[in-house]
Amino acid sequence: MPGKLRTLLYALLLTALASSISAQFRLFGPRSPRPTPQPKQMRKASSYISSQPPLKVNQSVLNQATADNIHVRVSLPKQRAYLMVGEQIAADSPISSGRAGHNTPTGHFSFLEKDPDHRSSIYGDFVDGSGRVVRSGISAKIDSAPSGTHYVGASMRWFMRLTGEGVGMHVGILPGYPASHGCIRMSPDGAKLFYDTVRIGTKVDVGE
Repeated sequence: MPGKLRTLLYALLLTALASSISAQFRLFGPRSPRPTPQPKQMRKASSYISSQPPLKVNQSVLNQATADNIHVRVSLPKQRAYLMVGEQIAADSPISSGRAGHNTPTGHFSFLEKDPDHRSSIYGDFVDGSGRVVRSGISAKIDSAPSGTHYVGASMRWFMRLTGEGVGMHVGILPGYPASHGCIRMSPDGAKLFYDTVRIGTKVDVGE
């Protein structure tokens, strides 16, 4: 066999052998690690809030409101409160009612009190002399308050009382589902509109 041909055949055999070895390493060799799956992030409260349609006002109906023809309906399944003028909806507001174990009472009520800057007598914070919140808690446990603190009830702006036990309608966080301790939370603009329109004695139906 001529020398040049023999050299060419050797080169071809070496190339084929190298390709075969490389393929085996790729097939049986260590695999690159798969990317670690990222944990699913929790939805932010703002995403629940934005999922609720905002306050809607029918100004022409609202202009007809009087102390005698207004009343309020609260739908717990829909998480909405309606300011009614007769049988027409003047305002439709998102709410957050009581969560499991702290259910909002249902039935027929009348507003017993209105307080624009009400504070809870049950839930709030233990605050030190500089105004720093040391611990959140329940006022009934005041005997366990951290030393040097005083109790500040949670803010319940534009409070409209429904029961003698403290349940009412007021400004609060709206996560898109029942989350309160029994009260009916509303957005600031919704609570202010209802507060300005209703009177002590205005009828309120809470239910479906």
